Amino acid sequence: MKIVTYNVNGIRSAISKGWLDWLKAVNPDMICLQELKAEAHQIDQQPLLDLGYQLYWFPAQKKGYSGVAIFTKEPPLHVAYGCGIEAYDAEGRVIRADFADFSLMSVYMPSGSSGDERQNFKFQWLDDFQTYIDQLKQQHPNLLIAGDYNICHEAIDIHNPKSNANSSGFLPEERAWMSQFLGSGFIDIFRHFNPEPHHYTWWSFRAGARQKNLGWRIDYICASQTLAPRLSRAVILPEAKHSDHCPVLIEMN
Repeated sequence: MKIVTYNVNGIRSAISKGWLDWLKAVNPDMICLQELKAEAHQIDQQPLLDLGYQLYWFPAQKKGYSGVAIFTKEPPLHVAYGCGIEAYDAEGRVIRADFADFSLMSVYMPSGSSGDERQNFKFQWLDDFQTYIDQLKQQHPNLLIAGDYNICHEAIDIHNPKSNANSSGFLPEERAWMSQFLGSGFIDIFRHFNPEPHHYTWWSFRAGARQKNLGWRIDYICASQTLAPRLSRAVILPEAKHSDHCPVLIEMN
């Protein structure tokens, strides 16, 4: 089973750059999307249906902002829209599909880069999300949490850790949260299979950052430790250029 996460930074923009052809070629069983910036009726859904996907979409209330989705060829038993906290659900940040033996979540964690107010919102989200997950895994112990976490965990995950030490996304408090989140029972699947440096999932549009591979690894698929025996592979796909992010793909038995 192939599962992908991809922050498309606007699904209509990504489609205009050939995203549907890419999706057909890669042919994941399930794909988690973030930052859709659109509602389902604003795109032609037929090409996705023709590829065999069922489409589950959770947009933000604000037009052209945020939003998450799960497209899956395997019919879910249940889909949960949001996490039950209005401040986050209004921004379209969480959707979960439950299957017979695992649950898949698409998450778009807040960015704090626009200033103190949003950074404080992000810190509150991190606390609330951990509580939410701690409760959720009592009913759904086999979790895959895929998406844009907006955090680089370690120095290996960012091209210039020294100059970014005080940048949102690499703050000590954010990195510490990521450590304790993984410590609460999760595996960073890409890092589990790939210990080497210089693997990134996001690049600034400025100064030719992508061509120079001056990036950040902020997109993850994390798995409950109970799923570890079923994980077989994880790769980042930087050749996919429909967004300022690129996809992460895992394979699971």
